[in-house]
Amino acid sequence: MTNEEIPREAFDALRIAKNVLGSKLVGMSLYGSAVSGGLRINSDVDVLAVVNQQLSEATRRKLTERLMPISGKIGDEKGMRYLEFIVINKEDSVPWQYPPRNELIYGEWLRSEFENGQIPKPIFDPDLAIVLAQAREHSVSLFGPDLSTILDPIPVTDIQKAIKESLPELIDDLKGDERNVLLTLARMWQTMAENAISPKDVAAQWAIPKLPKQQAKVLDIAKKAYLGEYDDDWDGMEAEVMSLVNHMRGKIEAYFDI
Repeated sequence: MTNEEIPREAFDALRIAKNVLGSKLVGMSLYGSAVSGGLRINSDVDVLAVVNQQLSEATRRKLTERLMPISGKIGDEKGMRYLEFIVINKEDSVPWQYPPRNELIYGEWLRSEFENGQIPKPIFDPDLAIVLAQAREHSVSLFGPDLSTILDPIPVTDIQKAIKESLPELIDDLKGDERNVLLTLARMWQTMAENAISPKDVAAQWAIPKLPKQQAKVLDIAKKAYLGEYDDDWDGMEAEVMSLVNHMRGKIEAYFDI
């Protein structure tokens, strides 16, 4: 991947991380759509930073305040992509332990909290196991060593455990985030079936032939909207969406006791 292909939000985040974290920064990598399949019209820029110690509240606040201006607000049409920036402490992940712990997570869904001065505290987050597995396998180093040399491998059993623990909360967040939830469910289903973590559109394409015809149409809408080929509007489709959600949930849960 050439520098020209790396989104500017990633370079901006690196500049800020170096300035705020200094010698605490061990490595920083770009992962997600930018690396696996290419950025889509609605893709976030996913960045993972590894530090060598816990961060003070003042440092987490400073980092968040610096990141806010370089990340596009949801609904803003300024051509800035949304930034998802995760910080982990190497000591929490090496040797590997489940559930993993983050030092900080920055995402646009949290902007209103940031603007009110609320900075998330470090938490143990099962879903982070999926993120780290994805980033360790497919990422580009922006600073420091490759992630595969910094982090231990994540066992498949822990990825499956993370899916099981993350599934109820994901579905609870369906309203207003239909496209993302549907595509994430398709990815979870494929991961449980094949131990692979694919880009969302690839996972949807894998799932569509395995669905009843009407449900396949709904997932195809989500896939096309993700690719920028369709302007999705889920009003009036609640029953169709829930039918698809329940079907994929059942497919995912069928693997839990295997």
